[in-house]
Amino acid sequence: MHPETPLKLSSAAFGLIWTIWMVWWNGDFSPIHIGILAVCGALAGWLWFRGMRWYFRRTGLLPRG
Repeated sequence: MHPETPLKLSSAAFGLIWTIWMVWWNGDFSPIHIGILAVCGALAGWLWFRGMRWYFRRTGLLPRG
């Protein structure tokens, strides 16, 4: 298994949980609104992955390059 695979899976889970939480918290269940929050959740998951990858490489938990 590639060393970044668990990080990718956790980032996808983070984005999904973030999206579900934002839809539930806002209470607006229109398809357009859910779509916008899904895009924002994907962006949040991607940013989480980039940030955690940078941090883990900096601390030596992931190999560089």
